[in-house]
Amino acid sequence: MLVVSDEVREAVEERRPVVALESTIIAHGLPRPDNLQVALELETLVRGQGAVPATIAVLDGRARVGLDKEQLERVANDEGMRKLGHRDLAPAVAAGASGATTVSGTAFLAARAGIRVFATGGLGGVHREWTTTQDESADLGLLARTRIAVVCAGVKSILDVPATLQRLETLGVAVAGYGTDRFPGFYLADSGHPVDWTLCSPTEVAVVLHAQDRLGGPEAALIVANPVAEDEQLDPALHARVLDEALRACAERGVTGQAVTPFLLDHLVRHTDGASLRANLAAVRGNVRLAARIAAAWSAS
Repeated sequence: MLVVSDEVREAVEERRPVVALESTIIAHGLPRPDNLQVALELETLVRGQGAVPATIAVLDGRARVGLDKEQLERVANDEGMRKLGHRDLAPAVAAGASGATTVSGTAFLAARAGIRVFATGGLGGVHREWTTTQDESADLGLLARTRIAVVCAGVKSILDVPATLQRLETLGVAVAGYGTDRFPGFYLADSGHPVDWTLCSPTEVAVVLHAQDRLGGPEAALIVANPVAEDEQLDPALHARVLDEALRACAERGVTGQAVTPFLLDHLVRHTDGASLRANLAAVRGNVRLAARIAAAWSAS
């Protein structure tokens, strides 16, 4: 059921650096044909730092860790590709289905394959109006019981950021800012909220990973919150205005449940003339490069 590519398997066995990559950004997060180009670019960025990329997806009922070019093309172009969180993996495998893995699905399968470092754009989290909707991403619970380092640009700014940070604390998931004492806001370098810990080099991150292993205890993740460069972030004033408009539009149209996030993200892209998408990609590229450096430090230590 779990198929690890020869390249990834050999790298893990030989303790060479490997970086897990999610596939939802390919199947659902970017327009065609840019999505395939970005997928190939991200794998190239990982290789450029001396690590092996392991893009993860489920194809015809087989969970695959490490995709070849033909498989990446399929994820990018198949309109029937489902979105799979970790709860969906067993049904998808049993049904022989195909789907792109979210943060939770990717982290689960990466850890099963022995991969310690995972790069993504932004985490899911606690949604606004949580007291009414009880809407919280499955990412958080999965990361509370999965020993993996997740390099991300914080959580999506359409979410309730302070509530998400509180929830991560409650779940026992460590959060460290990379080179900053502020929690990033996905499109923004600073969400306006602090973090308790700051790590300033890949080696420092690797030391924390080793400390996790030596201490034992719950199999929780380490979130390495890496801010997008300020000169590549979405203009904060534009972000605030368009997000407010998007939230109002969402309420007026009665959009609820799983439809909220894609609705808000699409509104941001359309009403910032693509600037939010450019900031998103800048953040992902930075996270992938950093994750590869962390994987190299982890493997060398």
